[in-house]
Amino acid sequence: MEVGVFSVAIVDDQPVSRAGMERLVGQDPNLWVADSVSTLDDLSRTGPGAYDIVVVDLPAQLATTSLELVSRTAAVGRPLVCASWEQPPTLLSTIRAGARGCITRQSEQTAVRAALRTVAEGGFSLCPRLVDRFQAELSRQVEEDPSGLAPREIETLRWIALGYTHAQVARRMGLSQATVHTYAKRLRAKLNVNNKADLTRMAIELGHLPEKSSPAA
Repeated sequence: MEVGVFSVAIVDDQPVSRAGMERLVGQDPNLWVADSVSTLDDLSRTGPGAYDIVVVDLPAQLATTSLELVSRTAAVGRPLVCASWEQPPTLLSTIRAGARGCITRQSEQTAVRAALRTVAEGGFSLCPRLVDRFQAELSRQVEEDPSGLAPREIETLRWIALGYTHAQVARRMGLSQATVHTYAKRLRAKLNVNNKADLTRMAIELGHLPEKSSPAA
C-alpha cells in the first residue's frame, strides 16, 4: 500500500447510511474502506492501530453504553463518531471516551470529508454544526459539579458504578491503575462512602449514571 493512504472501517447498523459513508470515503484517493460492518464485533481486524480511522454511528441507547462503544472503538483505531446529539452522550463525554472527531447525521458532505482527512492525519475534528453545542457544554463545565467532583473523577465514578475493576477502568481511561486507585479514594472521601455499592448509589443520585444501566459482565 502506498504511503499516505489511510485505512477506514465503517461501523453502522443502517445499510443505507453505511453505503453513503463508503461512497464518501471512496471519493478521497488517500482513503480506502478496509471494513464496512454493522457492529464493532464484526470487524475483521483487532488490536491497537488495526485501522487508521473507525467511523462509528452511535445508535439510540443508554449514554453509558454509547460511551463504552466509543472506548472500544478507540482500541482499534481513531474514532470518528456520528450521532444525532439530541440525546446523551454529550460531546464532551464522547471526546473523553476517546473520540477523535464528531460529526452529525446532518453534516454536509464537505464537512465529513474534512473530518475524515483530519482524523486520518492524527488531528481532531468537530463538525461546524456542533461548535455552538460544544461551546455550551464547555460553559456548563466551568460551573463546579454540585458534588465537587472533577471531570475525570466523574468519569471514574461512572466506570466503577458500571461494575468495572480498577484495572479495566485504567485501560478505558488511558491511565495507570495507581491513578485510578487515587481517583477512587478521592471519590469515597468526597462522597463520604466506604464501598462500591454506595459509590454506585451516589452515581445514580447525582445523575452521573442512569438507573437502568447494565453493569459490566
